Amino acid sequence: MKKIYQFVDKTFLYLDTKLWLLFLIYAIVLSSVTFSYWKKYDWNPSAMVNFGREFALQNEEETPRKAIIFLGEEGDLGAGYDGQIFYYFSRSLSNFGLDWPKGFDESYRAPRIGYPFLISIFGIFGKWGSVFGMYFWNIVLIVLSYFALRSMLKDENKHLSILYLFNPFALGSYYVLVSDSVMVSLVVLAYYFYKNEKMFGFILLSSLAILTKEPAIFFLFPLGLKALVSRDTKRILIVAATLIIPISWHLYLSYKFPNWRASRLTDFILPFEGMIRYSESIFLAFEDKIDIRAFARLFSRLPLVFMFFMGSLLIFSGKLTKGWEFRVCLFLVMFMIGTAGYYHFWSVYENVSRMFTLSIPAFIFLLNEDKKVLKMEYALLTLGLLFLFLFKAILISKTLTYQIGL
Repeated sequence: MKKIYQFVDKTFLYLDTKLWLLFLIYAIVLSSVTFSYWKKYDWNPSAMVNFGREFALQNEEETPRKAIIFLGEEGDLGAGYDGQIFYYFSRSLSNFGLDWPKGFDESYRAPRIGYPFLISIFGIFGKWGSVFGMYFWNIVLIVLSYFALRSMLKDENKHLSILYLFNPFALGSYYVLVSDSVMVSLVVLAYYFYKNEKMFGFILLSSLAILTKEPAIFFLFPLGLKALVSRDTKRILIVAATLIIPISWHLYLSYKFPNWRASRLTDFILPFEGMIRYSESIFLAFEDKIDIRAFARLFSRLPLVFMFFMGSLLIFSGKLTKGWEFRVCLFLVMFMIGTAGYYHFWSVYENVSRMFTLSIPAFIFLLNEDKKVLKMEYALLTLGLLFLFLFKAILISKTLTYQIGL
């Protein structure tokens, strides 16, 4: 394993000196994932939005003409996937409204206006403009944040940013055009402004990151904690200011939706219930003798269990006083994963894998501070998951039942 890590490290060092080659490889990987998906659905870019027929009918006036509409079957949650929620919400914003799309549960998704807001900028050019915006922000923000992250690392560690660029969890988020990759990119860009004393930019991007997805707080909270320990009043107030816009939006939601409550998210906190039930499903699979495809789909989540325990060990490795703010971030991420329930998260690979997205930049920043952390195992497991994801996305994923247009 050590020799493999050394080979990977040398490869990263070489690619870091040849950025044109690095981005050529990245473009090939991204194109392979994208075109393999489009090919299954008549080369239609709307396929990755994952419109479900049930929700497309309820929001027919905002559904793109000749979009790919999934008809629903076992394994795809019955009616498309979450990308459509961000799309439909963005359409309301493009039309200068704040109406919540029909049919969707607003209880914990309505606060996530950040990604729809970004999409809506392109939505003024029409429905297909919104689809383009979903691709644009996922790709452009990850590239910009890669350069931001790279610039914040020590010279001897700059090559570690390649692991961020090829983050398998961010790639998985892009694959279904949801918000995790966008949120993490915004967090990294916000931290870049924070490090360079551009506090107005930090507050705006951090606020947008929180409004994109709440786990952004897992990175921002330790920054405020560090400022508090250092008794840096200015930075305490600046980090606290990132909550003004999100809190204002939450107050509006409590008025708009009387039954809505921020504490709704706590309903998903079920310590180890997800992993316990997932483990039970593995043992039951041997008894039920399921087919090979279902067997492979079931075991695809097993490396994520190893990733969770490896990440938990990583937090307490090395010198604990070094990079402790990033250790806190990793702890919060692992806590979120460990308390995720089975039905909403551990039952579906895409749902639980995306929860790891923020752990990769936190890991890199921690490694930049402390070389003695448990880096080899976590890095290799991350790359292993990258290859497994590519294998699944390009070669294994089946074509779901669909129709073109309503």
